[in-house]
Amino acid sequence: MRRTHRLTAVMVAGVTLAAGACSSGTNASGGSDTLRITAVATDRAGTEAVLKAFQAKNPGVKLTTSYSDTDQYQGTLRTQLSSGTAPDVFFAWPGNGNPAAIEVLAPTGYLADLSGRSWTARIPAGIKPVTQVAGKTYIVPMTFVGIGGLYNQQAMNEIGAKPPTTWSQLLAFCDTAKAKGKVAFALGNQTDWVTQLVNYALVPTTVYASDQSFDQRMKAGAATFAGSGWKTALTKYLEMNERGCFSKDPLGTSFETSVAQLAKGDAVAAIQVTSTLNQVKSQAPQGTGFGLFPVPATDDSDETRMPGAAGGAFALNAKAKNPELASKFIDFLATPEAMNAYAGATGNLPSIPNDQFKHDPALQPLVDFQKAGKTVHFMDQLWPNPKVQQTHFTGVQNLFAGKADPDTVLRQMDEAYQGE
Repeated sequence: MRRTHRLTAVMVAGVTLAAGACSSGTNASGGSDTLRITAVATDRAGTEAVLKAFQAKNPGVKLTTSYSDTDQYQGTLRTQLSSGTAPDVFFAWPGNGNPAAIEVLAPTGYLADLSGRSWTARIPAGIKPVTQVAGKTYIVPMTFVGIGGLYNQQAMNEIGAKPPTTWSQLLAFCDTAKAKGKVAFALGNQTDWVTQLVNYALVPTTVYASDQSFDQRMKAGAATFAGSGWKTALTKYLEMNERGCFSKDPLGTSFETSVAQLAKGDAVAAIQVTSTLNQVKSQAPQGTGFGLFPVPATDDSDETRMPGAAGGAFALNAKAKNPELASKFIDFLATPEAMNAYAGATGNLPSIPNDQFKHDPALQPLVDFQKAGKTVHFMDQLWPNPKVQQTHFTGVQNLFAGKADPDTVLRQMDEAYQGE
């Protein structure tokens, strides 16, 4: 999904970091000691952690940065690239599926080829395909991100429950939370990128546990969304809503509100990307513990799979105003120091594992599933065009508004996939 993070509230900030001081400002003209960087607001904490480390090693360098919500970011980046005003280094998504993904940007010549860098050999085989286009590497993947049930341990204790490991237990978990006056899963479907997360948590089990070649068969025209376990996932998504598993009005609830519900313990859990963990922690009362569980989709826990994929990443502008400094920064991003700082600040795992990183104990289930080979890429990373993802967003919102059924949504996704 790229983790396809989209925040409703627009967060745009210009920050110039220099010699230990921070001040607002921009520097569009650049200079030999100036580097322009832009990223999505959801990864701001990770980006700034890396910038701080880079600044410490390069005190004379001026770093001009900007952040914006994903919808705005993607549109602005494309405009900047086409007009020649894009920053030297910018956030980009692995694979395909959205306007700022590398399979969309690389063919236009906007991205510098990073294949000659020594660190590319250390990119794990499981995520290497989504960092490349036609065999060439175009991004530094910073994190390995999962999707699962982030839960508030105190709230879980209050309702006397444990993380569910089967579908039946999950529905019972919803009933228990509701009976105790809490929301089982905070859900902010007013924010479009959130709409995909429940499906992304269920589909690894309903589709890929029994059909690992599904993407290849889709590409060959031998499979469809409508004729696969995607229908099972969508149906279960609706079943959870009808069972009262979610926030009172998901379509009227924003991502920010859902985070607040989980942080306060009004909601026991939320099916979210692991990068949301630190944001939730920052809003929770001191001492609140959090955990993560794979979301079950059947009554056989051995079948459960978990979404896990390359997350935040950065690309080098092929027409960077300061290519030498930009290249130096790109190589720094690939070091354990930078990756660990980024992963730690965003609540994820580094994309290139190293012995120096100490992960948050809450992420242990993702670590275990990754080691066991039970993780599945984010679905949109292998979709042929951004329209499929947008159709998915809209389709889920229409499902919750009573304007569509699973068959209609999946037919529309199939049409978008085929470019119709």
